[in-house]
Amino acid sequence: MAGESVPPDVLAAFCGDPALCTVTPLGCGNINDTFLVQGTVATFVLQKINSDVFPDPLRVIENFQKITAHLQHKSNRGQERLQVASPVPTWDKRSWYRDGTGAFWRGQSYLPHASCRVLSGPAQARRVGQMLARFHRLAADLDVHALRDPLPGFHKLPGYLHDYDRVVRDVRLPVDEEGAFCQAAIACYRPQATILEDARQAGALVLQPIHGDPKVDNFIFNEQGEVLGLLDLDTVAMGLVHHDIGDCLRSSCNRMGETGADVLPISFDLQLCRALLDGYFSGQDGVLTKTQREYVFAGVLLVSFELGLRFYTDHLRGNRYFKVRRDGDNLVRAVGQFRLANDIAGKEEDIRGMTLF
Repeated sequence: MAGESVPPDVLAAFCGDPALCTVTPLGCGNINDTFLVQGTVATFVLQKINSDVFPDPLRVIENFQKITAHLQHKSNRGQERLQVASPVPTWDKRSWYRDGTGAFWRGQSYLPHASCRVLSGPAQARRVGQMLARFHRLAADLDVHALRDPLPGFHKLPGYLHDYDRVVRDVRLPVDEEGAFCQAAIACYRPQATILEDARQAGALVLQPIHGDPKVDNFIFNEQGEVLGLLDLDTVAMGLVHHDIGDCLRSSCNRMGETGADVLPISFDLQLCRALLDGYFSGQDGVLTKTQREYVFAGVLLVSFELGLRFYTDHLRGNRYFKVRRDGDNLVRAVGQFRLANDIAGKEEDIRGMTLF
């Protein structure tokens, strides 16, 4: 029976006969609409790409095909395996389908995996770090011209600050306690916004293929807690590995997970951080220089700040980017990320010590 949220023509494009398919919502992502399709022939993931977020959905689809083909080629040559989904074509062998509203849909293989939003401990954190390093290592020799930027301006903090300033000029800032906290955090971390970009322009950091969103729930875990690969390759592009390392640390080392719940204390777990970094560096074989390691702290602090800034900006302009169940969700998320940034800033000396050779 066709799902109500998937138009019959879309389901027909990928299934042939919609009457033979069962569709259920899948996951709780903040951007795209994702469904699990179970049919008589195959089970796969069907996804509607959010064109309000991705201005050119074809870039997302094409990048996905290129990075998965590249990683599969590495696996076929006997190199380390890294599990990722693969494209599922339409019934007539196309890589995407465009519905009557102009929305782009694509299919990909379904990878059964255990849900893991909070790591069990240092051993698992180390394996997450090793897997992220493996992804960076296997993707490093992908042709720099192969990937087209799916999200122009992604991880560019000065651009997000400019966006925030523009929104602030157009709305009356709330005077509630949470809003005041967010505004103070933005003022506090604003002066550091260009650290990574300045280092890139100076030649200390270099661009290479990155995942773009390696938060902990985008890693593939089995029932035993082992790390098998990575999900959600929509943001794969040329970028700085420090954004990946920072995002991975930010989400993996927050013992409260990413609910942003107001009543829960938020703390950056240094034990998990050390284990994850040990795993990452052991899997990198010295690829990061001493100077590049020194920017790891900036990566985790600024990615946390960046997310808080983006959540708060979206809250102010009416939740146009991130999905919400109710007004105020993005404010709660922003407060959570800014609290995490404050805790990370207070542990700077410890974190920097973990990056030393």
